Amino acid sequence: MALSSKRRYAALSGIVAVALTATACGGGGSDDPGDTGDGGSASTIDCAPYTKFGDLKGKTVTVYTSITAPEDAPHQASYKPFESCTGVTIKYEGSKEFEAQLPVRVKGGNAPDIAYLPQPGLLQTMVATGQVKEAPPEVVANVDANMPDFKEYGTVDGKFYGAALGANVKSFVWYSPSAFADKGYQIPKTWDELLTLSEKIATDNPGDDVKPWCAGIESGDATGWTATDWVEDVMLRTAGAETYDKWVKHEIPFNDPAVATALAEVGKILKNPKYVNGGYGDVKTIASTSFQDGGQPILDGSCYMHRQASFYAANWPEGTKVAEDGDVWAFYLPAKDASTKPVLGGGEFVAAFADRPEVKAFQTYLASTEWANERAKTCGGGGCVTANKNADASLLKNPVDKLSAEQLTDKSATFRFDASDLMPGAVGSGTFWKGMTNWITGQDDKATLDFIEQSWPK
Repeated sequence: MALSSKRRYAALSGIVAVALTATACGGGGSDDPGDTGDGGSASTIDCAPYTKFGDLKGKTVTVYTSITAPEDAPHQASYKPFESCTGVTIKYEGSKEFEAQLPVRVKGGNAPDIAYLPQPGLLQTMVATGQVKEAPPEVVANVDANMPDFKEYGTVDGKFYGAALGANVKSFVWYSPSAFADKGYQIPKTWDELLTLSEKIATDNPGDDVKPWCAGIESGDATGWTATDWVEDVMLRTAGAETYDKWVKHEIPFNDPAVATALAEVGKILKNPKYVNGGYGDVKTIASTSFQDGGQPILDGSCYMHRQASFYAANWPEGTKVAEDGDVWAFYLPAKDASTKPVLGGGEFVAAFADRPEVKAFQTYLASTEWANERAKTCGGGGCVTANKNADASLLKNPVDKLSAEQLTDKSATFRFDASDLMPGAVGSGTFWKGMTNWITGQDDKATLDFIEQSWPK
């Protein structure tokens, strides 16, 4: 791989998460994002930070991304100051088939101006096409000032291409605080306690209507990615960070005993018919249940736990209280013992396939503190953690984002970036996804790991 072998943040304390506030910018027109949602009034846009881009009125920048409803609307709202002050129109397209369709579009000469790549491995693949533009000096300056810890992930063969857009924490288990309280269940502090709790819930609910866990890995052409997150989170816990790093770089094979151990641990939950799939059916229904729907049975009591990232906060129905005393909340996915704290995370990176002035201007905006703060103001139901250490920390209001920030800045935590996102695209967003889907539907552990190993680029 072309990425540096270093797989952790140099300074976790430099990461600032920003979240939901009730303020937005705008001028009060029909397209105004100034509806604060709490009856407040819109503020006036300060165009001073945008004058450096010049007059770009009438220009259009196309954006292609995997970020779809309900997470897309807050993203698009965060572009309004840039659009209003520069005259540029941002044409946004979100797709569940993004990872599969982007290479097709690029090869066919139909690349977007900007793509948000959720995997550094996919960035490498796109750079290899020769069509990704190096980031302009203004973007580099913003990254150096605002998110230096993420710079290596947007770098390929010593050249910098993509600034980090968002960041997320994946080591969470969603649950219902009231359901736990009613049954007297305690938040587990170790992996063994988590398994013990799972068995207790299964014993308390011997029928098929209620299960300890619910899950979903269907995601269009990206089906399987949530299952890879399970393996990565558990790999950090069973093998440790150093072995995890070797796995990412293929210094140990994909079918190494350390990986087999992690997969077997995941199987104790995801392939155990006593434990899954609450609200949906048997183990195989995990493959046909969308990741957005995966945790929803927590709300009707047919499932107790759902492992998913911080951004899942945006997928709960409108009106759901997401808080420690709310309808749903999340706890840290425990490690093998309480003395260690591995944390898995990820993020998107901005890649440009055009270098027109308006495209460069939008890239620069997305790497700025102005955008990071606007993202906070327009944020919906959470999932607004950014890598920008200079974002206004006082904007951190959403409890899920607060929880994420605590994980990212915890000095005792050992952070690692999502392994599949760092692996070559053919594996990380290819055979790893497909192999895990086949595993859920019945393929055994050895066949799954051998299948992925044989696909690693020579």
